[in-house]
Amino acid sequence: MSVMASPLPNRCNFFVERKKRFCKMMVGKGQRFCGEHANAVSSRTDARICTVAEDKLEKHLKKCNSRQKPKPVGFSHPSLHPSINTFIHIYYPSIIHLWSELELLLEKLKKTSEGLRCEVEDNFLSHPALQEELVNPKNGDPAHKHLKQQASILGHLDELGLLRRGRCFVEFGAGRGKLSHWIHEALKNNGDLKGSEDLQLLLVERSSIRFKVDGKHQDAGVQFERLQVDIEHLDLSKVPLLQDKKFPLVGVGKHLCGAATDLALRCLLETSRLRDPETEPPQKRLKPSEPAAEATPGDSGACSGASVGPVLGLAVALCCHHRCEWRHFVGRQFFLERGLGAAEFSAFCRMSSWATCGVRAANQDYSSHHSTNRERAKEEHEPLDETDTLNKFLSAVEREKIGRLCKRLIDSGRCHFLKSQGFSSRLTCYTDQGVTLENVLLTAVPSSSSISSPETRTRTHV
Repeated sequence: MSVMASPLPNRCNFFVERKKRFCKMMVGKGQRFCGEHANAVSSRTDARICTVAEDKLEKHLKKCNSRQKPKPVGFSHPSLHPSINTFIHIYYPSIIHLWSELELLLEKLKKTSEGLRCEVEDNFLSHPALQEELVNPKNGDPAHKHLKQQASILGHLDELGLLRRGRCFVEFGAGRGKLSHWIHEALKNNGDLKGSEDLQLLLVERSSIRFKVDGKHQDAGVQFERLQVDIEHLDLSKVPLLQDKKFPLVGVGKHLCGAATDLALRCLLETSRLRDPETEPPQKRLKPSEPAAEATPGDSGACSGASVGPVLGLAVALCCHHRCEWRHFVGRQFFLERGLGAAEFSAFCRMSSWATCGVRAANQDYSSHHSTNRERAKEEHEPLDETDTLNKFLSAVEREKIGRLCKRLIDSGRCHFLKSQGFSSRLTCYTDQGVTLENVLLTAVPSSSSISSPETRTRTHV
């Protein structure tokens, strides 16, 4: 490396040892050093601190971000305390209570989970509509991962008898709309556009999404409609598309994160009900002198325009339980009946992230293929970061087991809500963990429907 022999004209005279050259910053008229290096030269009598003159220093220090700030109360450095207990009391005042509080939470979790069916059976399905893409070598690993999930969701819809024409599929958290795309591909009539009027697809997404697949279906004769709205503010009874033909509804969703699942369940099962005329406000009483308003053509009742078709079922891939919120949670009654409240719910939500963030540490000896899959799953649905302090109390394997138990408890609250609404629900592992760590599918159909037992089902494994 060549060494700069002398500073450049009108540039700083400070020699930067690390770079083996003089500083190249411009200097003021009559100055030898730039503002950054002015006070590095002790021989100067007109030294500058920061980038201001000494006569303005007192005023500058009141707002300078580089000034020495006062230490917080109780601050200390570990090297100054030979006793680790003293350091813990000063530096982390709550850590000494962490284990005792965690033990209480784990005891409540264990007691509440007794009697619950926490084991979720595997049922990896597929659908013929995606077989060509599943074997297409042009699809990379990420695309293949999503295709396998979409194929399994369609397989479960078909198994429940929900993947049929003559209904409206409502995809919550639609994103680009790929799941709706494959539902249409599975149900299209071999190019017969005239027969496509008995199928509707409603895509709900609050964000503005690029590269949507909706455009591929504009000329297909099928009614594709996208609503850019938060599920929290969506009232299905006011959507014109659903009021037109009043097709039965089927709710779907792929990785509906956290509270979005609860909002979707409430939106689908509460706002889509046929409103009882008895609950409608009474009409204004007319005076004898006032003529009665004439009924408009097609007006069959006070609530006829607000009603939509019945809900036939749903299939939602769950994820990100750590993003759930008590104010939106549909299973609050389930928790309250077991002596649990918002505080315990918040703690269980946070601990649910251990089910995914602890997998990598617990399985470090897995092959690089599995490690790559987990890394992709992390990027797709990032869990909450936990401090290393928990490593002193629980191993990675124990944390993963507790995290999955928290997820199942939260999901049991959702199943309890579905039961109260007259639906029979089920939790199923719909794909392998090598595809996604969030591999549980929530399905539900009205309780009056006959659901075949696992022994009598015809399964199509991927």
